[in-house]
Amino acid sequence: MTDVQEYSFPGLIFPTATASTMPSKVILSINAGSSSVKVSVFSYHPGSSSDPKELATIQVTGLTAPPATLKYDRGDQHIKSQQLPETDINSQETAYEYILQHLTSDAGLPELSHPDDIEFACHRVVHGGDYDKPVRIDRDTFRRLEELSDLAPLHNAGALTIVKAVHEKCPKASNIAFFDNAFHQTLPEAARTYAIDQKVAKRNKLRKYGFHGLSYAFITRSVAAHLAVSAEELNIVVLHLGSGASACCIKGGKSIDTSMGLTPLDGLPGATRSGSLDPSLIFYFTHDAGKLSPSSSKGMHITEAEDILNKKSGWKALTGTTDFGAISAKAEEGDAACKLAFDIFVDRITDFVAAYYVKLGGKVDALVVAGGIGEEGAQLRQAVVEKVACLGFALDEGRNTKPDGEAVVTNIGKEGGSKHRVLICQMDEQAEMARECVQDAHSLRRPT
Repeated sequence: MTDVQEYSFPGLIFPTATASTMPSKVILSINAGSSSVKVSVFSYHPGSSSDPKELATIQVTGLTAPPATLKYDRGDQHIKSQQLPETDINSQETAYEYILQHLTSDAGLPELSHPDDIEFACHRVVHGGDYDKPVRIDRDTFRRLEELSDLAPLHNAGALTIVKAVHEKCPKASNIAFFDNAFHQTLPEAARTYAIDQKVAKRNKLRKYGFHGLSYAFITRSVAAHLAVSAEELNIVVLHLGSGASACCIKGGKSIDTSMGLTPLDGLPGATRSGSLDPSLIFYFTHDAGKLSPSSSKGMHITEAEDILNKKSGWKALTGTTDFGAISAKAEEGDAACKLAFDIFVDRITDFVAAYYVKLGGKVDALVVAGGIGEEGAQLRQAVVEKVACLGFALDEGRNTKPDGEAVVTNIGKEGGSKHRVLICQMDEQAEMARECVQDAHSLRRPT
């Protein structure tokens, strides 16, 4: 039976298409890092209230350390760590070109057989300044994002490179920027303001912005659904623990403080980032702090200080590796350098948990752990929760060691022995971009 709405006049019936009869549209969610490009493919039906459906995920890594490798998941097809021709794929542009060719030539992905099938290309942009919502990227928007790259030269350049590539290869797609700092536009003035000359600060846009916002938006929505409460009722302390790590204090579903600041460097240490430290330290560390780094380019000016603190610090500087899983294992075996790195990370995390617990007045629905390291690191979760046990957090050892890998949100707190919940959330920034894109599709769609 045809799904139609009928407007009847004597002898005449005019059927109109509904969400279920309209053809599906394709969305790409794109996350471009300095050495990788990840694309998730979603489909959705215009007018439907359902979340977009993920069809495939493809990632090319190793662009700065060739040969590049391919990872692809679509239905029952899985490709892991397939080496790609070294001479063909060595930049973000060539990686995207390869990804697009791979997707459109996959017979098992009929929804995307030509670049013109793509309606939206969603781009994760780390620093969006004062943007508080996704925007369609036109010439003026692109120029403003280029100007913002001065605030985040190590983070925005990759996204803008991919925007150009998509514009060239998929001219009919609407390019949409999703900003990692937008979730934190609700920060109170006292939390976002630095104690410096405010005339200079406002002129140069120097304030706390915060990042990992797509992750925190997904987590807030998912935890609220898990607890069967509205986001406006939700108070949580969230730890996004990956190679880039941060913490966030969420009250009534809104960010009221976060560990990252003007740039992602502030706050928790990471794989190659120092995290918070005395700002004068860098001038004792090197006399060339203000000079341009050799890694600078014509379009990306990076000082030695930025290069050292963003790329040559963190766990790698302490242990020689960026693999936190290996660091945790070696720490247990008694490796002194790895134990120190592990203990530093735990120490800094607990500082933020305690501070945010106080900011919420102890009215905390849950401590939520997310990110690759947070989701996989049972030893790290145990160490952190033990440190904040005095606040009423406790783990169930069995559930912490073997959490439910299928659920988006899993409770690993000790039943009856924990005043507050401890949750793991398998966050998905790609899905969050697609969902928000569908939600605002009418305003984001390029004018015809």
